[in-house]
Amino acid sequence: MIATQRAIGEFMLTVTQLARKFNISRATILYYEREGLLMPTKRSDNGYRWYGESEIERLEAIVSYRSYGVPVASINELIERKDSLSQTQILKDHFNELEKEINQLRNQQKAIVALLQEPNLLEDNMVTKDRWVEIMKAAGFDEKSMLSWHQKFEEMEPEEHQKFLESLGIDEEEIKQIRSL
Repeated sequence: MIATQRAIGEFMLTVTQLARKFNISRATILYYEREGLLMPTKRSDNGYRWYGESEIERLEAIVSYRSYGVPVASINELIERKDSLSQTQILKDHFNELEKEINQLRNQQKAIVALLQEPNLLEDNMVTKDRWVEIMKAAGFDEKSMLSWHQKFEEMEPEEHQKFLESLGIDEEEIKQIRSL
């Protein structure tokens, strides 16, 4: 195993070490480099790429955005642009794209149900509140960040937030409670 390198007191990792740290492939890191998302701090004489703390933090952000399904092409702008309006618009656009995909998938499900003439299939595959909470936790959300997510959704799209909560099969009283937060 190649030891970590220190440059002027900075902790440095190779591509392989970085890949292991984030549980991604070396090819993914090299792809991010080709796309201009993640550049090594330096290259040694033997060709090794070395990544410092700022690149490690940057990769952490990249991996997070990818876990939310944000396209690689949008991530650089999200990271580089510090104004929240630009970031909000990029994330809102991605959210809208996801919503379109979800609606397309729901329409495909409905078409299959119609072909099979088994309406109970649609109900069995519906995302419930419990399933949605599992998905959010798997994506790294804790209770506080889920609350923040609902608050932003309510602030940006109150009618769509209501529809979304209804689609999870949440009763009216709990929906009012969630929306009032």
